[in-house]
Amino acid sequence: MKKSVIIMLSLLCVVLSAHSQVLNRQSYVTYGETYLGKPWKALSMTSFARYQEDGNRVEYESQVFGRRRQLAALVMAEVVEQKGRFMADIITGLDSMLAEPWWGIPAHYRYDAPRYDEQTVDLFNAESASLLAWTGKTLGSSIEALKPGMGERIAREIDHRILKSALGSNYWWKKAAMNWNAWICSNWLTCVCLYEKDAQKRQQAVTEIEGCMRRFIDGYPNDGGCDEGTAYWDRAAASLFESLYLLDKMQKEGLATVTILDYQKEKVARMGAYIYNMYIGGGYCVTFADTHDNKSVIQLNILYPFAVWLGDQQMRSLAAYVAAAKNFWQDPAALYATSGNFPTLGRELMLLALTDQLAKEKASEPTNTAWYPDLQVKTFRSAEAKKKGGSNGLFCAFKGGHNGENHNHNDVGSLIVYADGEPLLIDCGAGEYTDKTFSNERYLIWTMQTAYHNAPLINGYNQTEGKKYAATVVKEDENSLTLELSKAYQEEADVNTWQRTVTMDKDEIEITENYSLKSFKASTRLIFITPVKPEVSTPGRIKLGKHTITYPMGWMNAGMEDISDKLDPILKSMWGDKLYRIGIGLNNAKMSGKVTLKIK
Repeated sequence: MKKSVIIMLSLLCVVLSAHSQVLNRQSYVTYGETYLGKPWKALSMTSFARYQEDGNRVEYESQVFGRRRQLAALVMAEVVEQKGRFMADIITGLDSMLAEPWWGIPAHYRYDAPRYDEQTVDLFNAESASLLAWTGKTLGSSIEALKPGMGERIAREIDHRILKSALGSNYWWKKAAMNWNAWICSNWLTCVCLYEKDAQKRQQAVTEIEGCMRRFIDGYPNDGGCDEGTAYWDRAAASLFESLYLLDKMQKEGLATVTILDYQKEKVARMGAYIYNMYIGGGYCVTFADTHDNKSVIQLNILYPFAVWLGDQQMRSLAAYVAAAKNFWQDPAALYATSGNFPTLGRELMLLALTDQLAKEKASEPTNTAWYPDLQVKTFRSAEAKKKGGSNGLFCAFKGGHNGENHNHNDVGSLIVYADGEPLLIDCGAGEYTDKTFSNERYLIWTMQTAYHNAPLINGYNQTEGKKYAATVVKEDENSLTLELSKAYQEEADVNTWQRTVTMDKDEIEITENYSLKSFKASTRLIFITPVKPEVSTPGRIKLGKHTITYPMGWMNAGMEDISDKLDPILKSMWGDKLYRIGIGLNNAKMSGKVTLKIK
């Protein structure tokens, strides 16, 4: 038996697992049945070309991801049931997917139509290849019985599109310390592990992937923080783990010589711990930088295997909490269906091979606070939140950093506040990605501007993008953080100094602004974004449901605007249909001062 098949079979142990009484495996079958007999919708090349015409990437992506979702659902149902009911649909889907000239998306391609001879390795053709690799290996004999030769066809396409295209190429992402590197490498390595027959090429690929992984780890902040935000953690640090896991398996089975397993282990552990250190409560995580989801950031099928790998008990306990809170044991397919842009089959098998351990874990929500000195991100919990848990009391996260971060938002000095596990003052995240999102027009998008973050608009100026526009730490202690923000703004803002201090005082948040300006150009406003309709009619007091923001009367005045018309479908899915922007302005032309706001 080929060693790559042994690796695959070790992950399929769930099929005969003794925990069938604990895990409702029928859930996967029911999910797969929703696609039985359903047609495979053709991809529209008009939709592909649309990205070049008007910047819309969502239309084609939804078609691609829908087809992958359909295949992943059918495959998992067949893996669990093993009766052949889903095989005809799977064969049709494989035929359809293998006929696609390229498996990626137009935003990552230089032509307005995919070409078979131009196999650019991007995020989604690599992930599509991984899905096909796992499908081909888990159902190989059943596929061949129904359609002889399809197994070899899968192998040829994976070789052409990924194995040959990735090896030895000079892609920019191979040197990057962000999600593209780790995400692509994990899927590339899956294909190498399961489909590379040539031992020399397999070792060459492993050596090259290890080089990519080292550059990824080396480029990460030493504190282990993810400047892309929690939304990208599962495709950054967690994808790094996925590669480590596969390399460990390959080494043990004699498939390759591996050298990276002990590389910077403490730093890798901190990279894993980041996800629970950014946990708020009630399923929410801190959402600085780009995010398209505010309550399903944590993916169980990678969180728990990573936790076991690290031996991190707090991470394991969070995984057990997520499993219970999201009804994993009764309806695992509901989580599987949302475990990425389309379900991640390999990760799900990895999780299910560990269900016996997961069932024994003690579940708990993190209630700790954290300070990330490299990212300059600090979290606070009120006394009530520390005592009763993350879904109680106040939580605050305050960030410094710089405006050259990955997925940057020009948000140095911004903060978020959650109350009783629900959003009160938010970072909007990112709406639908378009051609502008990753272009020189990025900061024309409102969600990327200082004016729509919980930060100061000094003399009427937004912050400026670029690494040199940064905060410096003035003082950090257990309950407070003071940042100097003046260098985050261009010279024309005429700022001598702007120090913002955030303090958690038992069950109250204090925000102190200590500033000096060179000149007065326009009213300076403190901006706050909230999904809770504000009541601002009482001077010195802003009502947000049962919570309040108080500010000094005489010094400041508050206004509110409804910005709900700016919300696209993704932002509505995160925050609801309504969003408001509060502006608390300095109502005089004083060149310096010190003011304190309180949230309770």
